[in-house]
Amino acid sequence: MKKLCLSIALIVLTTFVFAQREYHEQYRPQVHFSPPAHWMNDPNGMVYYNGVYHLFYQHYPNAAVWGPMHWGHATSTDMIHWSNKLIALYPDSLGDIFSGSAVVDELNTSGFGKNGKPPLVAIFTNAKRVDAKEGTYYDQNQSLAYSNDGGKTWEKYEHNPVLKNPNIKDFRDPKVSWYAAGNKWVMTLAVKDHIEFYSSPNLKDWTKESEFGQDLGAHGGVWECPDLFQMTADDGKKIWVLIVNINPGGPQGGSATQYFTGNFDGKTFTPNYTDTRWLDAGSDEYAGVTWGNTGPRRIFLGWMSNWAYATSVPTQAWRSAMTIPRDLKFVKEGSAYYVASEPVKELSTIKGLPKTLDLVKGNTDLSKLIKRTDGQYELNISTKKLRSFAITLSSDNGEKLEVGFDLSENAWYIDRTKAGESGFSKDFAKRISIPRIAQNSASDITLIIDAASIELFADKGLTTMTSIFFPQKPLDQISISSNDEFVADKITYTPLKSIWP
Repeated sequence: MKKLCLSIALIVLTTFVFAQREYHEQYRPQVHFSPPAHWMNDPNGMVYYNGVYHLFYQHYPNAAVWGPMHWGHATSTDMIHWSNKLIALYPDSLGDIFSGSAVVDELNTSGFGKNGKPPLVAIFTNAKRVDAKEGTYYDQNQSLAYSNDGGKTWEKYEHNPVLKNPNIKDFRDPKVSWYAAGNKWVMTLAVKDHIEFYSSPNLKDWTKESEFGQDLGAHGGVWECPDLFQMTADDGKKIWVLIVNINPGGPQGGSATQYFTGNFDGKTFTPNYTDTRWLDAGSDEYAGVTWGNTGPRRIFLGWMSNWAYATSVPTQAWRSAMTIPRDLKFVKEGSAYYVASEPVKELSTIKGLPKTLDLVKGNTDLSKLIKRTDGQYELNISTKKLRSFAITLSSDNGEKLEVGFDLSENAWYIDRTKAGESGFSKDFAKRISIPRIAQNSASDITLIIDAASIELFADKGLTTMTSIFFPQKPLDQISISSNDEFVADKITYTPLKSIWP
């Protein structure tokens, strides 16, 4: 009897320890979404419906490395706290389930709806592995699935695929939206080194409209995960935005997200400039797209990693997380409209009591002035006269992460050369930077710091940079330094509560 009681006690203790460990492992983010276990990459099928934000994502449920892709699923009412759901889409006879999008078919153009209620329709790439003499590739075609219970369960369309591959190696990642002016659906599709636009009256029958981008933007790698939408600037000007993710060819090496602004007439996208612009100029944001069905608000989410080393980062139970959800907006500099990013206002649901410091000059150990209460926090800095400065996050074992502004380069930067584990990739431990876009002397900076990531939003979000790092000990010390005449008019430290129990 004693042995039985001891065995039961051990089982209970083991179960308790496991429950405590999940979402609290080393490097596990506390304010960013990550899967309960195993591999995750691109955000997929993001749609808002009946008060719920749906996040689907590329997922391999059998290991912490990339494998046959499924659509994982999580839901939220605020984009901050997430509830994990059952896997939504599994591989089938047409192949694995690669990236795509989801829409609310309000008019039931597809005919999938029941009892007068609109269905949710997922549009995704079926990718079937082909082993040829020239090597392995994936035959990629576009397929549909639909849900009549608010996204809980999904049924695949019996006549998939709805858009067949015209013998092109890379033909994937459909982002679909309703184009009201033309009373039709528009599909934005990544095709090798460019974008193709298709239209449909019913989500089932697609007609090619145009191509874009063979000679514009960054072309260091294949184009992937596009998005197309319209936003309104503060002056009332309506502008279309085309997001194109690229791998490799990003500004810091590896994968990244570029964008174009211009006009879309239902058939053709016409850009209003020819230079290359990055939605996030850091090393670790990719495959970013926006939620559908959110009205005029455009909310962006990206995969917080880089294909240069994503499969080898030093996490065990899971791999990778998503960025903080970001509101997109236009900021005008000169005659140009730039797409800027800022953390969603819903982040306030996990904010603790802020600590504000005024007129912080020169070199200051902020740790002595701020009582740290959480491993994750937001740091806001404002200055009327931007000069060179650095915020250093460090630990007593010599590891440190530095983020700041270099006046001589006129560039924002993040330096993770000494921020912890880096032996898994020769490309990881380095300093990254990007030229400043804003032209005025004043500046505002927001930093979101989690267990193993930092997100920089500078100059009203004109510059955004994301970077991951893997310290052996938490970087629990904060200091500010400057060899110039930098004065922070205000620094505000705000602790962030964990989103996980």
